[in-house]
Amino acid sequence: MKHPAYFVLTLVFLLLWSSCRKDFEFSPSTGTLEFSKDTVYLDTVFTNIGSSTYQLKVYNRSNKDIVIPSVKLGREENSEYRLNIDGIHGKTFENIEILAKDSLYVFIETTVDIANKSTTENQFLYTDAIEFDSGTNQQKVPLVTLVKDAVFIYPNRDNTTKIIETLTLNIDGEAVETQLQGRELLPEELNFTNEKPYVIYGFAAVPNGETLTIDAGARIHFHAESGLIVTNGASLKVNGSYSTNQELLENDVIFEGDRLEPAFADTPGQWGTIWLFEGSIDNQINYATIKNASVGILCDGEVNAVSSKLSITNSQIYNSSNFGILGRNTSITGENVVINNSGKSSFAGVFGGKYNFTHSTIANYWSNGFRQFPALLLNNYTIDDEGVTHVTDLAEANFNNCIIYGNDNPEILLDEIEDDAVTFNFKFTNCLIRFQDSNNNFTGPNYDLNDSNRYENNVFNATPDFKDPSTNQLIIGSESNAINKGTALFATQVPTDILNVNRTAAPDLGAYQHIIFEEDNQ
Repeated sequence: MKHPAYFVLTLVFLLLWSSCRKDFEFSPSTGTLEFSKDTVYLDTVFTNIGSSTYQLKVYNRSNKDIVIPSVKLGREENSEYRLNIDGIHGKTFENIEILAKDSLYVFIETTVDIANKSTTENQFLYTDAIEFDSGTNQQKVPLVTLVKDAVFIYPNRDNTTKIIETLTLNIDGEAVETQLQGRELLPEELNFTNEKPYVIYGFAAVPNGETLTIDAGARIHFHAESGLIVTNGASLKVNGSYSTNQELLENDVIFEGDRLEPAFADTPGQWGTIWLFEGSIDNQINYATIKNASVGILCDGEVNAVSSKLSITNSQIYNSSNFGILGRNTSITGENVVINNSGKSSFAGVFGGKYNFTHSTIANYWSNGFRQFPALLLNNYTIDDEGVTHVTDLAEANFNNCIIYGNDNPEILLDEIEDDAVTFNFKFTNCLIRFQDSNNNFTGPNYDLNDSNRYENNVFNATPDFKDPSTNQLIIGSESNAINKGTALFATQVPTDILNVNRTAAPDLGAYQHIIFEEDNQ
């Protein structure tokens, strides 16, 4: 057995040996750092709203452990950028070490107040640079951010904060009750122009008896769990117009979230809803794009209004985490409406009502998980908090020259509780519909496709030939079975499609007249 002194001597030797090692001696950097990016572009932000966190990777390709004497922002403490290196926040750093053949991360954020800048523009480029070392060894990585000015609507302006209403949403199969904080719009806020974007925190409410007018080209951005409420006796007028540039949509009114980074461009559920309260009147939406909401439009009540409670035309609703349009015992008229990618249904008319859609495309190619409802849902009942079921009339639900399609089958659900005291009236005329019931799961008169009082001149389960429904491009191509299937009776009511193309001579179904895709010519 070895003597304990042996182990003591061995330990002393190891300690002495390690103290002599040169492996952990760091040499000063010599200006040979390499970077994952030549320039860090922080995507567009609104004034006074923090950006996402961006990263820059710094490489030491040499065989030596090095130390960078200084890392700092060019504007130093006056910079609007913020850095994080090795878990330490700041704007200037000293003696940053990188082992041989290793790297480190630099995390970058910014919040810029446009009011403090000498500019009269509504947007400007804010720049700085990260400077590594100094003198002849200095290396720089530029930082660039586009900053936009905006009109901000906060709940607490003029100390008018109040809880307006409680909204219950179905999220992942659970009923979640959300307290909505917000305030009524002031008189000077009742006209949204296209001069600056609007950023809304909480729910902005149109007061009783007032009208919110939104001009063509306006941009409305909502923070998380925010939205727009049109209260009793109030109205919403969205006055968009046709845009010649279908990528910029310069004349459309766009409703979306306040995250401007490309990663959020098509992320569902970023904000709440446009909620047309029971009692709101004469709401009109023309040439609007509504995207990335929880519910694009929530419309309640006034089923017996002289004219429809909501008239929506030439508009697109995409990427709603619950419903594109949810009508509850209400009246809606839609022409040239396109809805796609909804976590529940793209259009749902529940607890009865009156719904009339002409030359519209109601699709659902949801790909973010399971959805339990089809693209189009109609029912005539609701269940209250005590579990009591209430039924009412589905007075009418007419879909004319429409496409109702998606990546599930079937894409219509007619969910009626039969009661002699109420009606359940609907009709599909000259529509392309995805409905194939191979297992006879859908029976009864509502699904008698030969009943001409409810189904007339429809095409079932044929291809619509959408350009790319996964990216909400629902224009139809030359192989579509919707071509020339429309009837002139309805085409004359809506003589141009959503792209302002005349359809009266040979109407196609849906919101678009067909085109020849580029790949068709190859």
